[in-house]
Amino acid sequence: MDFKLKSPFEPGGDQPEAIKKLVEGIRQNESGQVLLGVTGSGKTFSLAKVIEEVKLPTLIISHNKTLAAQLYQEFRDFFPENAVSYFVSYYDYYQPEAYIPQSDTYIEKETSVNDEIDKLRLAATTNLLTRPDVIVVASVSCIYNLGSPKDYALNMLELISGELIGREEVMKRLVDMQYERTRGQLLRGNFRVRGEYVEVWPADKDEVLRIVFGEKEIKDLIWVDSVDLTPLLLTGESEGREKRAVISPAKHFLADVYSQDKAVEEIKKDLAKRSKELKNQGKILEAHRLEQKVNYDLEMLMTMGYVNGIENYSRYFDGRQPGEAPFTLIEYMQHNAEIFGKKKFLTVIDESHITLPQIKGMYRGDEARKETLIEYGFRLPSARDNRPLKYEEFARKIKQAIYVSATPAEWEINLAGGKVVEQLIRPTGLLEPVIEVRPIEGQVSDLIREIVKRKEKCERVLATTLTKKMAEELADYIKDSERVEEKIGYKLKSPIKVHYLHADVETLDRIDVLDDLRSGEVDVVVGINLLREGLDLPEVSLVAILDADKEGFLRSETSLIQTMGRAARHVEGKAILYADKITDSMRRAMDEVTRRRKIQERYNLKHEIVPKGIIKPMRDKLLKRIKVDNKKKKMDVLDDYGWSSPDDVDVEAMTPSDKLKLSKKLRRLMNEAAKNWEFERAASLRDLIEKIE
Repeated sequence: MDFKLKSPFEPGGDQPEAIKKLVEGIRQNESGQVLLGVTGSGKTFSLAKVIEEVKLPTLIISHNKTLAAQLYQEFRDFFPENAVSYFVSYYDYYQPEAYIPQSDTYIEKETSVNDEIDKLRLAATTNLLTRPDVIVVASVSCIYNLGSPKDYALNMLELISGELIGREEVMKRLVDMQYERTRGQLLRGNFRVRGEYVEVWPADKDEVLRIVFGEKEIKDLIWVDSVDLTPLLLTGESEGREKRAVISPAKHFLADVYSQDKAVEEIKKDLAKRSKELKNQGKILEAHRLEQKVNYDLEMLMTMGYVNGIENYSRYFDGRQPGEAPFTLIEYMQHNAEIFGKKKFLTVIDESHITLPQIKGMYRGDEARKETLIEYGFRLPSARDNRPLKYEEFARKIKQAIYVSATPAEWEINLAGGKVVEQLIRPTGLLEPVIEVRPIEGQVSDLIREIVKRKEKCERVLATTLTKKMAEELADYIKDSERVEEKIGYKLKSPIKVHYLHADVETLDRIDVLDDLRSGEVDVVVGINLLREGLDLPEVSLVAILDADKEGFLRSETSLIQTMGRAARHVEGKAILYADKITDSMRRAMDEVTRRRKIQERYNLKHEIVPKGIIKPMRDKLLKRIKVDNKKKKMDVLDDYGWSSPDDVDVEAMTPSDKLKLSKKLRRLMNEAAKNWEFERAASLRDLIEKIE
């Protein structure tokens, strides 16, 4: 199936020339090209046209989840008939395994996996193995170890109505694919038996597959609603029925019996070798620790077919040599290109000036942590090979790339051999924002007055600070109507609705905050680095940059240009820089924004274009999220032990390890409750922690 772009728009401004040059470059097998495009010039639409023209599976890499989600929604709208997928880290909370020798502190890996994002990740890899027309929008998590695509493909289960296969055989295959059998509530990644049929909830879908068995064959395959388990109505007598269904594995790391047995033998050999090395170095405790740890993992692996931390042994299952690069999403992209005859795939690095340095830095941080774990006997040396790609490995794997940025760095320009395709004209005629510099003294009062002006005109505001604490404190200050009215000297018609946005806000909540800003549920969003790149918010008419003269990463030339660009989607766009002096970065940034504004003004004059605002429809939510009572949600950690309330906690029944894990989780919840001024709840959690400890 080819890529079919659906859009009411045709390329305008300098889009046609940019699209033509990019397509020519790809067809001439150029390894890299830079697309320098200003905010609002339609870079995403141009890329969509390029993908439609070249007909290649495409990987789009973004440096943060919020921008990746926005790109995913845009490409999903452009290509409704094609497989547009979303692949980002599925952790809402991630504490990696680590050891601190100075204090002899071992920190166990602790995670909170977002089930919905896990589903989308699995759907992405399934799409890559089953259809040619795939676009994957990913964060930099795509360079982390994922397991072999060939092993994943071999473990997919294809079922055909009328196929001669028994219920027990299907159940055995599901267990091998890491599906768990349940007799209670059916959850994603589970299956259960109900008389003559088996119900399985595929890990990458929102529906449940009901497999109805005859005496020796599959009688029916019926997709049912995952909420009330009623058949999904189609037409006539074939109500909800399918002739064929494919079930993907529940996890990316899998091992068949043969590779598992072989891997166990190799792990035992490496354990004996490493244990001997440690003992020869006089590290008896470390050797004993390693033997206990690895033998326990092997026992779990042979008994259950899976073990937490199995990725640390992935080299043995993948058949890789020590030091060899891991399998990542990029291998899935290459596998897709090969099996569907495309031979190559296209990579788009969005906001390349930020994304490339991020990719480059991933390996070093992971390596330092792993070396300590290996040295002190917590992991085998093979754990080094469960890692992100080195930048050099990443660069070798992507054969053709487009580096997209409004402010490309010398690095990606050199990678593209100096070939830069400029896209500076906005078809709507919108100009770069007007820039004003105002003194820092009284910046908060001045900002509040500007926010009120915009609020009265139903416009939105973005305000950037230097730290998370400043963002939260400013948001709390603006929320306080009495203090605001005292500052500005008159009574507000209605309170200012404000929200802060930074890395501690969960992935899906960030997206909701930006949707609320667009819809008017929020008047102003206060943030830091997250507000810079790619956020498409046409309702925003003002960007305020506090402490703009504090030289550094967040107030560099590139950052300032990107931040001011958030106001370029509105006819009355303005950027206010609060500063007591004009730094070199500010001067260069303002000069560049002014240059781009003049180019657009000349184009508008030549073509008699009157700038007009963008009316951009609100898209459906990235995920359908079920609202849960906050207090109930925060005690879900007790569910793992079968307890529904703090009164049910049986300390005597807990192992020391269980106590430690639960205490850590409860302490996090306690701190969060205190931060949200839920003091009674925080005190209750504190008492429970004391009881456990």
